[in-house]
Amino acid sequence: MVNYNGNFFSGEATILTHDNRGLKYGDALFETLRCVNDTLFFWEDHYFRLMASMRILRMEIPMEFTLEFLEEEIKKTVSQNSGLGDALRVRLTIFRNPGGMYNPTTNDISYLIEVSPLKSPFYLVSDEPYEVELFKDFYVNKDMLSNLKTTNKILNVVASVYADENGYDNCLLVNSDKNVVEAINGNLFLVKGTQVKTPPLNDGCLDGIIRKKLVEIIGATEGLELVEESISPFELQKADELFLTNSIVGIQSIGKYRKKEFGNDVAKSLIGKLNAKARLSLTN
Repeated sequence: MVNYNGNFFSGEATILTHDNRGLKYGDALFETLRCVNDTLFFWEDHYFRLMASMRILRMEIPMEFTLEFLEEEIKKTVSQNSGLGDALRVRLTIFRNPGGMYNPTTNDISYLIEVSPLKSPFYLVSDEPYEVELFKDFYVNKDMLSNLKTTNKILNVVASVYADENGYDNCLLVNSDKNVVEAINGNLFLVKGTQVKTPPLNDGCLDGIIRKKLVEIIGATEGLELVEESISPFELQKADELFLTNSIVGIQSIGKYRKKEFGNDVAKSLIGKLNAKARLSLTN
């Protein structure tokens, strides 16, 4: 069952029309997050990122769109899908209502909530092989829109097709300065010695929730130095570790890039701290 503006429909129901602005213009935002035992991981961070993004895109935020209202709507959706288990992936999509062409006739919005099952309630670091390659056909823009989680993801789609066609698990995306920005589906961290580097937001990477949490964790971890700085492709093969982050996987270690193979000791040391932060969100 999916939740469309507070009403429930089966997953097969036709509820979006041909004039949906998310379909026509990518005029939409979305949040994906974990829900475990009816509790949302890092919900406040997701909520405030969504509100800030709606303001940037000049969408009208409904008066009822409080933290508590949206949380309750998500929990209602989870309840309607109780057969899927206790660990769920939640996607909340916000799109501007139909009308107009590029220039909308209204800034009012609608929302859609959907859920799907996850294998594990908490984040794990896998030792399975995971190989990446640079995707250089198109570039990430260095601007604030790139920081937002919008449905304008054609670059990510094409990069995913490229990865699939060439047998890679993921691709690393570069910006117009040819610096490495992020992966198809997450932020990038590079470990060299005791230094952990991640691209700054002004390089065009997504303002990721797990990125934010790891910036806090690494900054407070003795023996590690966090650096928010541009990453050149030449640095990748000199790194000790590379890993990706997003709200569903948590931390994904990269095992191989070209001829270089990487360890994952730092990633494994951080996953416990990330799970500890997630547990706090379960108890607060």
